Formats: sequence, C-alpha cells, structure tokens
Amino acid sequence: KPIVHKSTNDANLGTLYSRIAGAHHPITGMPRNVALFPQAVAPEAQPTTMNFGKFGSSGNYSAALAPFAPGAGGNLQDDMQLSIPLRRLNDRRKLLTELDQLRWQRDRSDSASRQTPFRQQAFETILGGLADAFDLKQEDPRTLARYDTSPIAHPENISKKWKNYQNYVDNGQTLGKLLLLSRRLCERGAGFVTITTNFVWDMHADVNNAGVAEGMRYMGRPFDHAVSAFLEDVHERGLSDKILLVCCGEMGRTPRINKNGGRDHWGNLAPLILAGGGLPMGQVIGESSRDGSVPKSKPITIENLVATILKTLVDPGILRLEPDVPREILQAASEWESIRELI
Repeated sequence: KPIVHKSTNDANLGTLYSRIAGAHHPITGMPRNVALFPQAVAPEAQPTTMNFGKFGSSGNYSAALAPFAPGAGGNLQDDMQLSIPLRRLNDRRKLLTELDQLRWQRDRSDSASRQTPFRQQAFETILGGLADAFDLKQEDPRTLARYDTSPIAHPENISKKWKNYQNYVDNGQTLGKLLLLSRRLCERGAGFVTITTNFVWDMHADVNNAGVAEGMRYMGRPFDHAVSAFLEDVHERGLSDKILLVCCGEMGRTPRINKNGGRDHWGNLAPLILAGGGLPMGQVIGESSRDGSVPKSKPITIENLVATILKTLVDPGILRLEPDVPREILQAASEWESIRELI
C-alpha cells in the first residue's frame, strides 16, 4: 500500500510533501495535497470506502496536512460554488459583501478556533478563487468527452450478479473525469493528487468480483482510455516533465488462475507504472521469474518508490538545509535509494 504505509509514517504520501512545502500553494492558494474519490465528480456515487485503508490519513502529522477531498462527504462541493451571478454590478457588490462576511466569520467568530482544518482549507480555497478549478463544467466539452470513460463501461453492460456491481459502475463512470480533474488541479498548484475508486481490481470470480476476462472489460478498458487521454493531454500542454503519473495497487495477483477463472491476492510481486515527471521513459524495469511469482532481478520496494516520488517533488540537497523538516521525511527523500533506472 504505497500511498499510506509504514514507510510514509501511516500518512498519505502527499502529507509528507505538504509538511515540506506547506498546506497551500503560496500564490494560487490551491491545497498542495488532494484526494479525489468518485463523489468529487459524481455526487450520486457511493461514499468513499475506508475499510481497507485510510487514504485521507495524516498519520502523526497535523490534520491540516491531510488531503483535501472535494465531494467526499458533506456539502463541501456545493459550498465551493457561490450562487451569485457576476454579470451585474449589484451581484458583484453582494459577492464582495459575502466574502467580507466569510472572512470576518473565519477570523472573528467565537467558533473559528473550533473549525476543522478541512473547513479552513475550504475557506482558503473559496477565498482564493479556486472553485472553478474543481468544476469540470469550466472545461472544454471536447476535452471532457476525450477523457470520459462512462460510455466504455456502461452500467447496462455490467452484470448485476456481482456484489461489487456498484463499484464497477462508479469506477467506469468517474475514472476519466477524475484524471481530468487532477490535471486541472495540478495546473493550479496542487503538488500531490491521489485518485482511488473503491477497490474493484479484485478479480477473484467469487460472489463479489468478476473473473479476470470479465473484470478486465469493466476495469481495463476505462483504465487504458483514461490514462491514455491524460498522458496525451499533459503532453500537448507541455506538462509531461512537470507531472508524474504513478499507477499502482496494494498488491499483485496470483500467477495461477483459480478454479473459477479468477485470481487471488499475491504480495510477492505487483505491477507499477510511472510516466512523465522528467524521468527517462520507455523502459521496462525489473524482471520476474518465469511464472511471474517473484522478482528475478533486484526487487523494487515501496521505499524505492517513495524516494523516487519525493525526489521529483523536492531537491534533497536544499531539503537538508531546512532546520524544521522531520528526520523521517528527510531520510525518505535524501537517504532512501530511488529506482536507479529513473533517478
């Protein structure tokens, strides 16, 4: 589980970055650390599942450094949109009045000290004029259609016999839009964005999950479409060297297909995809045994991945000069070995 793991002090990996760089971008006010779940782009989607890992965890660090999660419960997504038209002068005056009142309430109210760090993040996001970055209606419709995965995994084409039917639906309906939203946020100053769609890569062929062949129709096709659209879009915008896409899961799957046509959990080997970030691309790194069960070459560990990601975000040499950086973060960024073929 490379996003929240003992190697990251049981905190979302983006929390480590926020601890170094600050909770918000100093110019745009964008939260540095963002977590996107299906409800961020589809309010009708299921609530976020935290039964198998708390992607919003800040570990032992301040809760203010936890990922900002738009739409993941409450009315935050709606509250980010001020319902005042800006075309008329009177409405503009009302908008300024509302903002002034909002600032006053934040700074002077007796309850201000009791407000959660997440609500404070929401205020900073609103007052910084960032609501549009979270609103896909502001995106070019052609770009939105390019990313959209909903036609690829239409609910009518997914078997309802699986208990994870709604998970398959949520993933297919939202994955492309979540990647598009992540690009918009990165352009406005987000430094680390986590995307997850409720654990539907289990292909055990049991009562919950489809088998491999069927499951890949539900999961593989949207993944291929969304990731391809993201990489092409980022390249066309000249951002390939500035944005690193990391695709990973919590574990691999058994080399042998089970009797029902599915695969089960396998912790000895797992796939990992990295693209962009100014790293040397076009490589196949590492080699497995013939049956795909264990590494044949030197294993790449979660620590190697964490170090590689941090070194694309911060300069370890400069980091060593910062007196208030926690020792464990400094160690991860400057002492742990990166994936040597990349850095």
